[in-house]
Amino acid sequence: MRRILHYLSRKQWLMIGLIVSLIIVQVWLDLKIPELITRITALVQTPGSLVSDIWQTGAIMMLAAFGSLVSAIVIGFLAARIGARFAQRLRSLLFNQVESFSMQEINRFSTASLITRSTNDITQVLMIIVMGVQVLIKAPIMAVWAISKIYDQGREWTLVTAIGVLVVFVLVGLLILFVMPKFRRMQILTDNITRVMRENLTGLKVVRAYNAVAYQTAKFEAANEELTDTQLFTTRSMSLMMPVMSTMMGGISVVIYWIGARMIDSAAAADKLPIFSNMVVFSNYAMQVIMSFMMLSMIFIMYPRASVSASRINEVLDTEAEILDGPYRDPVPGHEGEIEFRDVGFKYPDASEYVLCQISFQAKPGETVAFIGSTGSGKSTLLNLIPRFFDASEGEVLVGGRNVKDYTHRGLLNQIGYVPQRAVLFSGTVASNIAYGDNGRADFEFDIEQALSVAQAKDFVDKMDGGVDAPIARGGTNVSGGQKQRLSIARAIARKPDIYLFDDTFSALDYQTDAKLRSELKRVTGDVTTLIVAQRIGTIMGADQIIVLDEGRIVGRGKHRELLRDCRVYQEIAASQLSEEELAA
Repeated sequence: MRRILHYLSRKQWLMIGLIVSLIIVQVWLDLKIPELITRITALVQTPGSLVSDIWQTGAIMMLAAFGSLVSAIVIGFLAARIGARFAQRLRSLLFNQVESFSMQEINRFSTASLITRSTNDITQVLMIIVMGVQVLIKAPIMAVWAISKIYDQGREWTLVTAIGVLVVFVLVGLLILFVMPKFRRMQILTDNITRVMRENLTGLKVVRAYNAVAYQTAKFEAANEELTDTQLFTTRSMSLMMPVMSTMMGGISVVIYWIGARMIDSAAAADKLPIFSNMVVFSNYAMQVIMSFMMLSMIFIMYPRASVSASRINEVLDTEAEILDGPYRDPVPGHEGEIEFRDVGFKYPDASEYVLCQISFQAKPGETVAFIGSTGSGKSTLLNLIPRFFDASEGEVLVGGRNVKDYTHRGLLNQIGYVPQRAVLFSGTVASNIAYGDNGRADFEFDIEQALSVAQAKDFVDKMDGGVDAPIARGGTNVSGGQKQRLSIARAIARKPDIYLFDDTFSALDYQTDAKLRSELKRVTGDVTTLIVAQRIGTIMGADQIIVLDEGRIVGRGKHRELLRDCRVYQEIAASQLSEEELAA
């Protein structure tokens, strides 16, 4: 927990200093009230006292109470501001850190866990800071100051108060000992229920299509029940605190007055009033001491869960990205758009087998290189090594004459127009989705109309209400799969990159649209390097070079006719997709 506090800004530490000053004033005012009560009691009991003196002392007491109230309000306002700003900074730090992660780090934490850490865990830390700033500082000051005023008032009363404080500490210690592991478990279970809910919402169509609502409900209920049981255990354990504290305070008051009554009964007449006054003062101060430790115990109750949350946040913030920036931003002059793989091998972290083995090829500007193979042959993985979603385990991947590891991440990605296998659109408009990101060129301007025309998306966009300003829902749920795919392609075209990466991008398009799009793309971007991963032979027949993958290895390379003649794997794929007439032609 202490490590996360170094993210507090200098301004926030200054505000904490101001809170400490206000707390000292508040404690002084709070502890002044019992003294004024004693004075009023003495005035009432003393013959010949003036009513005006009682009213004057009462007015001072009211002013002290009002001053304490104002101090408490200001302290609460400042604490809330510190907590809100601190949470804002933590969320920004977490977001920026996750943005710097490669797929390897994201897969290590899981999406559901990262969401929980950015929301629920930060909320837990926020609560402990807001409460801690107010209570954790005030309670020790109050306790020490109150004890200093009563330690010599009576050994019996002091002993009773000390026993009460000891019982509070023992109870809090036992609670932390038994409940802390459950708090750790509870955060993991919160991750789990987030994962189940997210999985269900993402796959809602499949769930309903397969009549699996009951199965998903049972799965959610199991996760929900486990989290509920854990929360019930921690809540029931913590619920012991309030009744025990109330009983403790009431019991201490009774014992103090019982001891005081016996002392007054056995004292001489002249000593009865001083003993009574001391008893009233001691009772008030003892309550202040117990209240202070009671407030501390509330912090101790909240601390275990906040500590777990802080550890989980630190775990993300302390994770070093394995894919780091290199020194270069631009490609080697004269080698723009070139791609080369030199004996590249790749296996996923913690995996024993290689997904890609000894992959070597070159792609020059203006060339179209296509990759085809059975599912799981490593086509998409190969493409993901170029923008460094993962780094090659062996060999070198070169872009623009440099190893991709020598580029800054921004410099590398500015050369690439990437269209993923699963089309992704963001909430906004058609225009905001097409004009997304930048390519690092100062004089660059998006040509949205041209990009839509090349991607064969202009016709349906013109029919949308608002045209390029038509709204796009989150995830593109208000457009069809084919339309989403074409808008995703238009986004890559609008960047005007040196390299296009199409990861099975044309699968959602019909053959006619597919052919038109590729023809327009070739016409407009004739000097750009294009890499295409495809399942359909019809999509890649015109490629300058077709590379056939099987179990992560290159088993064929050449043009369509050459592969039909010489590559068995390609022949099998062609036979499954093309008619005899098409094969003969």
